[in-house]
Amino acid sequence: MTLTSVSNDPAAPTVTAVAEFDVPVRRLWNAYSDPRQLEKFWGPPTYPAKFTRHDWFPGGRSDYTMTGPGGDESRGYWEYLAIDPERSFEVRDGFSNPDGSAKTTMPSMRMVFTFAETDDGSKVSIVTHVPSAGELDSLLQMGMDEGMRQAMCQMDAVLADSTSFAAGNPCMAQVLNDTQVRISRVIAGSVDQVWRAHHVPALMKTWLLGPEGWTMPVCEVANNVGDTFRNAWQHVDSDGQFGFTGELLESQPPHRELTSETMLGVDGPGTTNEMTLIPVDGGTLLTLVLTYPDFEMRNNALSPEMLAGMEASYSRLESDVLAPS
Repeated sequence: MTLTSVSNDPAAPTVTAVAEFDVPVRRLWNAYSDPRQLEKFWGPPTYPAKFTRHDWFPGGRSDYTMTGPGGDESRGYWEYLAIDPERSFEVRDGFSNPDGSAKTTMPSMRMVFTFAETDDGSKVSIVTHVPSAGELDSLLQMGMDEGMRQAMCQMDAVLADSTSFAAGNPCMAQVLNDTQVRISRVIAGSVDQVWRAHHVPALMKTWLLGPEGWTMPVCEVANNVGDTFRNAWQHVDSDGQFGFTGELLESQPPHRELTSETMLGVDGPGTTNEMTLIPVDGGTLLTLVLTYPDFEMRNNALSPEMLAGMEASYSRLESDVLAPS
């Protein structure tokens, strides 16, 4: 990588960073659109980031936490103002409180990321617009420019890794914090196709089955915010069923939905599940952030069997629903 420059202009007031890489524009773009890759360089090495939300569509939002060596945390958010695929995206960037609300004692900024081809690969230009020269000076004293330099110098290693997050890998689980886990997988299909496969009962009954030997006799879909869903499965060698019910809390088709979920017939708190679909090389990156009520429940739920069942379903989705006829 060549970090061409990091400069500031108090008259504008702005901070501009430019970096060049020996990879195609699409590879550089994917590093920002995929939260698994983005969190490997968004934040200095001593303050790595974790993205608990990453919508990647106009009107969407990202939430992240950077954690220091002493356990201290700095939270931030992006509100997506515009996205022009493989050319640019624009966000409102700000600091946030532990509950996700904007920290009003700190300035919010408008950031414009522009991508372009070069003779040797590609480059990204990041222009950060700060409300006033005084606030720019305060951010620079906090180390904004040096932090950006350190963060972007980590990008070479991310861009060189062409396999860890590629299509064809099985679903993976990443612990985000004490109560949240992110499941992710690239599905070989378009965003619209993957969304439809999650919302048409006739399709869901063909792939959302886990390991071999299971059927899905109950599939009631929530179509509107406030609606409830109910799904139940039954093994071919048993008369008993198990399943889940919940409520559709938020929906932004075909990009994102948030649901509550509890097991049928079981008292006690359940989870909230946030599914996000992002177009990437090889298909659609599906991320599912599961939020548990406490550490113990998160720890008990996350298991190799859980991942194996999800992978069986996603593989079946690709082969039986999305494969070209």
